Amino acid sequence: MSDIWIGIIMGIVEGLTEFLPVSSSGHMILTAHLLDFTGERAKTFEIVVQLGAVLAVLVLYRRRFLSLLNFNLAKSKGLNALHVVMAMFPTFVAAVLFYSPIKTYLFGPMTVVWALVAGGILMIVAEKANRRITAETLDDLTYRQAFGIGCFQILSLWPGFSRSGSTISGGMLLGASKTAAAEFTFIVSVPIMFGASGYDLYKSWEYLDWADWPLFLTGLVASFLVAMLAVVTFINLLKRISFTWFAVYRFLLAAVFFFVIL
Repeated sequence: MSDIWIGIIMGIVEGLTEFLPVSSSGHMILTAHLLDFTGERAKTFEIVVQLGAVLAVLVLYRRRFLSLLNFNLAKSKGLNALHVVMAMFPTFVAAVLFYSPIKTYLFGPMTVVWALVAGGILMIVAEKANRRITAETLDDLTYRQAFGIGCFQILSLWPGFSRSGSTISGGMLLGASKTAAAEFTFIVSVPIMFGASGYDLYKSWEYLDWADWPLFLTGLVASFLVAMLAVVTFINLLKRISFTWFAVYRFLLAAVFFFVIL
């Protein structure tokens, strides 16, 4: 298969799954396996193509990102930069402290399968929990809820668990509506993913080659366009269907992963 088609297919998969609670890493590993697209070149491609999905959120929520610059601790309501910082802090600390063991012990096919199942169970618990919604919209989120969501986001360091799956579930358990939790997840993901992807890209710089730019650019553009559509569709879906359906999908994906990869 040509590089252009690999870029298109992998970009579509990344764009569709990065912000859905279904594990983009699991889908990317499975797709790369089926396409026989492996090695350091493939790993570097996955870093680049992820930036396309991040740019999609930046474009869709550009006004919200500009409003975050209105940093005011005295505000009783309204999302600001401190909410984002508090949500990022727990994951940043955990990543710094446990980077080596995470890379050593959690990056494997079997651990991804268990992460898919564990994340699905958390999502069902979050859907079924008897809770009172205190944050219907983004501007209703408290600093405490933002920090709590950040603590749940630590689970996303486990490949296959899903950043959106962990943070949306955490937000729901802490009293946020599904929509508010999802949109907050998208916003927090941008600085985290820019930072993580930038660092990984720096570490992988030696594997970049001018001959690969058609592959990288195709994947980035496909990821960007599909992610824009996926984010809008996902928000609309959350208003209509149970979160449990995404958990069921994760269980099915875990089964496919187990029989195809392992």
